Amino acid sequence: MTSQNLDTRFIDDCVAGCAASHQALLALLDSITPEEIDSWCAQPSLLPKWSRGYVLAHLARNADSHSHLFSEAALGREGEQYAGGLKGRAEGIATEAQLSGKELVRRTRESIYQLEGAWARSPGEAWLGKGRNAVGAELAIADLPLLRWREMEVHMHDLGVGITYAQWNALYVRHDLSRMSMRYTSRLPMGMASLPPLALVLSENERLAWLFGRVTPAGLEQVDSL
Repeated sequence: MTSQNLDTRFIDDCVAGCAASHQALLALLDSITPEEIDSWCAQPSLLPKWSRGYVLAHLARNADSHSHLFSEAALGREGEQYAGGLKGRAEGIATEAQLSGKELVRRTRESIYQLEGAWARSPGEAWLGKGRNAVGAELAIADLPLLRWREMEVHMHDLGVGITYAQWNALYVRHDLSRMSMRYTSRLPMGMASLPPLALVLSENERLAWLFGRVTPAGLEQVDSL
């Protein structure tokens, strides 16, 4: 297999879209004054028990984990996304969330540009590689920009600053909705291979938000948050 086997249009879509989401987050953080940033980070997000600072710590650690997977793939290895698996992931986020608001903003920016640099310098062979996520499941390196874009779009909603799922990028939704729909139907009893009819009449953005557990439209079950 060579780099010619890559779906470069898909990768380019995801890299460009995710980079735009990165800039939207950085612009948001730049709009908060140094005097306000600690208070802003301490405020609760829309996720239970997560402050806004905790969301930023998660995003920074997630970017670091992707950079690590790219580095390992460039060496022909299947890297582990987080040292110590789920426990190591949670401990790392909790530790970083204790940083000051100013340091969280610095870490967020630093991690973003480190990851975008990894995208730019990774050879085609690295993009064909594999890695392992926090629970040991296989990850395709070529899927990482979409997974990172997912983190950005969904958690911008979770920050609770007025950016909602209705504003999620349409191309992102198109790429990820089919994946999340398949994830949902794979857990259904044998013979049930479709989303509920009430879900199918929702807008694509609201349907994806439901699949992520961010909304529960009338008549539909609550989906566990991802």
